[in-house]
Amino acid sequence: MGLNDPQWGSKNNGGPPDLEELLRKLNAKLSSLMGGMGKGGAGKPGSGQPPHGFAGGIGLIAAIIVLIWLGSGFYIVDASQRGVVLRFGKWSETTMPGPHWHLPFPVETVEVVNVSQVRTVEIGYRDNVKNKVLDESLMLTDDENIIDIQFAVQYFVNNPTDYLFNNRDPDENVHQVAESAIREVVGKNKMDFVLYEGREQVTAETSKLMQTILDRYKSGIFISKVTMQNAQPPEQVQASFDDAVKAGQDRDRQKNEGEAYANDVIPRASGAAARLMEEAQGYRQSVISNAEGDASRFKQILVAYQKAPTVTRERMYLDMMQQMLTSVSKVMIDQKKGNSLLYLPLDKLMQATQGANATGVTSASKIDVAPSTTQGSDNAAAQSARDSLLSRDRESR
Repeated sequence: MGLNDPQWGSKNNGGPPDLEELLRKLNAKLSSLMGGMGKGGAGKPGSGQPPHGFAGGIGLIAAIIVLIWLGSGFYIVDASQRGVVLRFGKWSETTMPGPHWHLPFPVETVEVVNVSQVRTVEIGYRDNVKNKVLDESLMLTDDENIIDIQFAVQYFVNNPTDYLFNNRDPDENVHQVAESAIREVVGKNKMDFVLYEGREQVTAETSKLMQTILDRYKSGIFISKVTMQNAQPPEQVQASFDDAVKAGQDRDRQKNEGEAYANDVIPRASGAAARLMEEAQGYRQSVISNAEGDASRFKQILVAYQKAPTVTRERMYLDMMQQMLTSVSKVMIDQKKGNSLLYLPLDKLMQATQGANATGVTSASKIDVAPSTTQGSDNAAAQSARDSLLSRDRESR
C-alpha cells in the first residue's frame, strides 16, 4: 500500500485503521500475483479462519527471505587477499582469489586477509625520529654503554590461518618481538660496533632472530626488512662522546700517517739493502774470478818458465814495464857510462802528434810526412830506452 492511498490514515469511528482489512487487501494482492492461489478455504471476517491467500503470502515472504539469506553467502577475494572460511568459529578452508560462496551467517563466516600489504612497526619513535620513545630506544651494550636506537620493521602475512588464530594483536606481537630481539643483539656487541661499522650486521642479526621467534610462535608473519633509522649516544653525553670520537679519529689519522711513512721507508731500505747485497755478491764473484784467473795464469807462466826461464823472465819484465809506462807521460833514462840523464818528452811528442792529426787545413804532403816523422822519432826513442833497460838488466845479472 502506497503512502498516497486515500484509505491510508483513515479513521474507523475515530480509532486506528482496521488491521484485518489491511492484511486482507495485502493478501488479495499477493494472491493475484500468485495466479489466484488460495481459492478454497478463504475465510470470512469473524469466522476464525485466516484471510484468503494468507498462507501463500507467508510462504512467498519466507522464500524471499531464504533467497536473500543464501545470497549473502557470496563473496569475492581480490588478488592480493586470501579468504579464511570459519564454520561456527572453527577454520574450514582457505580460499584463493576469485568469487566464492559459503554457508551464510551464522553457520559460516569469512575473514579476508591481505597477504601482499607491507605492514610497518616503529621501535623507539613514532612517525618521526624526533618523536622518541626513550623506554624503547635506550639500550645497554656489551661494554656497559647506553645507546639510543630507532628502527623500523616491515613485514607481511604469509600464512593467513596462523595470522588469524595465533595472534590476538599482530602489530603488538611484532613490536614486542622486535624490541626483544634488538636488545639481545645490541647487548652482545660493543658500542662502537653498533654505532659505526656493524650497523648492517646488527640489522641482519635482528631480522633473523625476529623471524626465528615468530616462527616458533606460529604467527604466520614474514619479516621483510629491518631498517635502522638512527643510532647515537644519549643526548646527555653527546658532547663527551663527540670529543672521544675526535680523539679516536686523530689516533687513526696518526696511525695511518705512520703506516704510510713506514710503507715509504721500508721498501726503499729493503731495495737499498738488496742492491748492496747484489753488489757484494758481484764483488765477491769478481774477486774469486780474478783470483782463479791469476792462479791459472800463474800456473801457465810456471810451465813456460820451466821450459825457457830466460825468455819467460824477459817477456815478463817487458810486459810489466809496458804496463807501468803506459800511464806515464815522461821517461827518465839513467846511463851507466856518463853523468847525463836522458829525458824523453813523451808528453810533448804525444801532444804534437795529436795536434798534427787534428789540423785539417794542411796540405796532403805535410799530412803524410809529419806524422811519419814524428812516429818514427817516437818509435826510435822508445826502442832506445827499451834497449838501454835491457842492457842494464843483463849487466846487473
